[in-house]
Amino acid sequence: MSYFGTDGTRGQFGTFPITPDFLLRLGFGAGRVLAAQNKKQTRKPSVLIGKDTRLSGYVIEAALQAGFNAAGVDVYMLGSLPTPAIAHLVKSFHADMGVVISASHNPYQDNGVKFFSHEGKKISDELQDAINVELDALVGNTDARLSRLADIKAHAIGKSYRVDDAKGRYIEYCKGSFPYHLSLDHLKIVVDCANGAGYSVAPRVLRELGANVIAIHNTPDGININENCGSTHPETLQKAVLEHGAHVGLALDGDGDRIIMVDEKGVIVDGDAILYALAKHLKPAGVVGTLMSNVALEIALKKDGVGFHRAKVGDRYVMQDLEAKGWTVGGEPSGHILCLDKSRTGDAIVAGLQVLMCMAETGKPLSELISGYTPYPQTLINVRLSQMSDPYDSPELVEIFKQAENELADKGRLLIRKSGTEPVIRVMVECEDAALCQSLAERIADDVRRVLA
Repeated sequence: MSYFGTDGTRGQFGTFPITPDFLLRLGFGAGRVLAAQNKKQTRKPSVLIGKDTRLSGYVIEAALQAGFNAAGVDVYMLGSLPTPAIAHLVKSFHADMGVVISASHNPYQDNGVKFFSHEGKKISDELQDAINVELDALVGNTDARLSRLADIKAHAIGKSYRVDDAKGRYIEYCKGSFPYHLSLDHLKIVVDCANGAGYSVAPRVLRELGANVIAIHNTPDGININENCGSTHPETLQKAVLEHGAHVGLALDGDGDRIIMVDEKGVIVDGDAILYALAKHLKPAGVVGTLMSNVALEIALKKDGVGFHRAKVGDRYVMQDLEAKGWTVGGEPSGHILCLDKSRTGDAIVAGLQVLMCMAETGKPLSELISGYTPYPQTLINVRLSQMSDPYDSPELVEIFKQAENELADKGRLLIRKSGTEPVIRVMVECEDAALCQSLAERIADDVRRVLA
């Protein structure tokens, strides 16, 4: 079986696979793969482990650390840092793998583990498959498990180290993505840290670049991560921007790889609008969005002479298509923004700094930078099932979808897709007519629920 979803291994803490015993085996299995592939003559393979602010991260961190050490892998503990910081530091340390303990924008009860390669990218399918093979043996086959445990030798286990300057290294990296001749000293910025991994570094980066910073939701207690705050709840940021008379607001998610912004008028600027602002100013050859990107973005970019391509949903697929096309700018409406000339993964702070750079260079407010983009009304309904089923396996639903597409004709589009992390079918309708958009999405969701739930 596969122990990985679209973004690593994720679930509710205490429920398989996010249990201490499985995570110990995950570290051991991944460590065995690294040890088998190690070609270094002078040292053991090494991994970096970072985490967000969830209370369960302490347990998961310890389990993974023990597993990797038992497999003969040295472990460098980074503490609480945004996901993109681990992706950057794994290259800086010349480590073999980066490990992030986080469930991103999910509530604190959830947690997960995702891996980065030595290049700072999501691990390859081949490496993931190799770890899966090890896990199958460690979880299910007693003889195979005992054989692998017998390989543990006391003289060959790995060591663990605490990295004290990890935050400082990442802060300097973020600041280095902003042009040295520019300053933010003319801007008042509200930053919503989601009580997550960016609670310390995000305000510091902005302050050290000269901004007047008002930080909110920057006091994590282990259970308040993403709680009515951050990129999934930008309404508090909207209110704070208006109350403080700020020029702009930035909202991170729990692990700091997504960003949603708010302009000086209190209007939400999502990932699509951020991509438009960057493309309008930077004039790249093209931008990669996803199947969820608003069709108005594609239309607006074409008017400006910028190409557009839709990848499958997920930042790893955006990355793959950017590399295939030789482009540098891409992302998702949810706020995963990739600027490959600055970072090899989605980075909320780096992406936010690129938008702030556009504001600084043009002297224009954010509202003006996105003035050429008006999204079509979009309705997204999540239909939760008792267990995952493919709606396209149902001839009745396939016919319903065809009828809906005919009804939309050239006025919009329909997208039906399965969640990669939970038993949910996502029904999205996008249309110039807001009323039709809402009614059609509700009707289709009711049909999916009736047939599959």
